[in-house]
Amino acid sequence: MSMPWYVAPEQFMKDKADFARKNIARGRPLVAVVYDDGILICAENQSTSLHKVSEIYDRIAFAGVGRYNEFDQLRRSGVQHADIKGYQFSREDVDARSLANLYAQYMGNVFTHEMKPLEVEILVAEVGDRPGRDQLFHILYDGSVVDEDRSTVLGGEADAIAGRLDGSFRAGWGLAEALVGATRALEGPDRSVNPKDLEVAVLQRSNGRRAFRRLDQAEVQRLLTEGGAPGGEPDVNLPGGTAGGSAGGLPTG
Repeated sequence: MSMPWYVAPEQFMKDKADFARKNIARGRPLVAVVYDDGILICAENQSTSLHKVSEIYDRIAFAGVGRYNEFDQLRRSGVQHADIKGYQFSREDVDARSLANLYAQYMGNVFTHEMKPLEVEILVAEVGDRPGRDQLFHILYDGSVVDEDRSTVLGGEADAIAGRLDGSFRAGWGLAEALVGATRALEGPDRSVNPKDLEVAVLQRSNGRRAFRRLDQAEVQRLLTEGGAPGGEPDVNLPGGTAGGSAGGLPTG
């Protein structure tokens, strides 16, 4: 009888973490930042139908990077959970913190007990009733939760993008200025991003109960112009570029 291969638990967990990080880093990044009237979420996404950013509930948004089919399944589960909780109790009982905790528990269990971890990072964001009460929960592939107070970055080159965003961040800036700052953070010094390749949404306090709003290409272009981008395109002419891919023809977001 042959003996099974033995792998130390520490090495097994390290290999799973390296696997998840490597595949997540292949995807195009996403930036979320607070502004004077809420939260802006800006992602590189060439698809017009497969969204990285979506609404979960009245004042809560979901965003993900990595393997699309995995984070979209998490999004659908979050929508169902929020709808049921809001119906059974009240709409005010649905909050981003409890939803982020549920996601963290599930993703942590998958990472610990399954052979393959989820190749995703997700964001659960909730706009507050006034500035200073916005919440950003960045959840990693292993279930770790990072509670951010003003901005967060998901996906590849997150540290470099976060550094550029911190350098331009200004408390109380408007939507146009925030969008320009997020776009330039995504671009970096060596490349540019075309506005048509941006997926942009906001959680806007002034929208009332349904705070989520998706920005179309014309509005994105107008805001970039208002924000001081030269010609409305601040380093935003991506010369081609290829979208990430994943198994089964689904994109890596």
